[in-house]
Amino acid sequence: MTTLKILAIAAAFLNSGTAPAIRCSKSETENSNLTVQRASVSPVNTTLKDNKIQVALLLDTSNSMDGLIEQAKSRLWNIVNTLTTLKYNGQTPQVEIALYEYGNDGLRDENYIRQVTPLTQDLDLVSEKLFALKTNGGSEYCGAVIRDASANLNWDGNEKSMKLIYIAGNEPFNQGKIDYKEVISKAKNKNIYTNTIYCGSREEGIQGLWQNGATTGGGKYFNIDSDKKVIYIETPYDIRISECNTKLNDTYIYYGNRGSEYKQKQITQDKNAEVQSVSNLVERTVSKSKKNAYKNEHWDLVDKAEKDDNFIANIKASELPDELKGKSEEEIKKAVSIKSAEREKIQREIDELSKKRQTYIDAEMKKRGTDDTDDLGKAIESSIQELAKKNGYNL
Repeated sequence: MTTLKILAIAAAFLNSGTAPAIRCSKSETENSNLTVQRASVSPVNTTLKDNKIQVALLLDTSNSMDGLIEQAKSRLWNIVNTLTTLKYNGQTPQVEIALYEYGNDGLRDENYIRQVTPLTQDLDLVSEKLFALKTNGGSEYCGAVIRDASANLNWDGNEKSMKLIYIAGNEPFNQGKIDYKEVISKAKNKNIYTNTIYCGSREEGIQGLWQNGATTGGGKYFNIDSDKKVIYIETPYDIRISECNTKLNDTYIYYGNRGSEYKQKQITQDKNAEVQSVSNLVERTVSKSKKNAYKNEHWDLVDKAEKDDNFIANIKASELPDELKGKSEEEIKKAVSIKSAEREKIQREIDELSKKRQTYIDAEMKKRGTDDTDDLGKAIESSIQELAKKNGYNL
């Protein structure tokens, strides 16, 4: 057990005995029926370091795809939350996401493709870049972008890791000079499954070879209405989860030359999610409570110290935030351990609330008699669950 963990446990114990418990609601009386019984909450899952779930999203950003990009913005955190429910041998693998755009005539590439982000756990970066995408022109070469993603991303070599490509668009799948069958087959040989999402009618997608692309890649074929607005279901738990998000943000201690910048990006991406809807912000908050998905050791002292027990002893004073400058090593460790304990409490509460929220949503969807599958996020969610079972993962 690391020094930080020992201090975190001690801080949690002291908080439970001498300080008021952390609460995310503004009115305890008003929400008493929703109070989380922390004593019955299971510990946060540990991350299986040798296993990963890696997903590359390849999005058509030609002129006709504004609706697709909006759906991606609205469903990013839903996709992340689906991935975090998967377990392998009882443990939760690390989640990484990459983002590509293709079919945009404004890109300075002969095949009009661009790696927007590599495979990363920096989900704020993925969100930032996704919200910055703009549509333009229309020369969509599916084979080329799949070749680039399958060859140039840092795919994990562990055969038990789950590696997925999702490509979405609306032009014939075989456009361009690159043979899609060849590159998809090579990807499959590396256990990278290619899934295709056609933006249009199912029959048009089949005629345009999108189904054939998925069959070749061992993945799933879907068609969606990319202009359809994502339907959100509000729940009695949304407000409290949003309040927890504010408390959660307060547990982050930035460090380094760009630490304050990254901290601000966290807040900015909260706002981007909220612009889509309050429900989307709630989905993002749930993602932020998942330790195997939302990690920020590149700027957050709590995450960094948890990974490297010696980091605090070696950090330069100039890299610390103002409130920790001039503090001794033990004082810094104590401050970090207190924030770590606070974060774990909040994450557990979000986890419990999110389960109740999902139960409410499932019941409401059943009443409506639809599962609302005709959008990007729901298509990806469905295929992730099916492919996970085939690869030995449990929900």
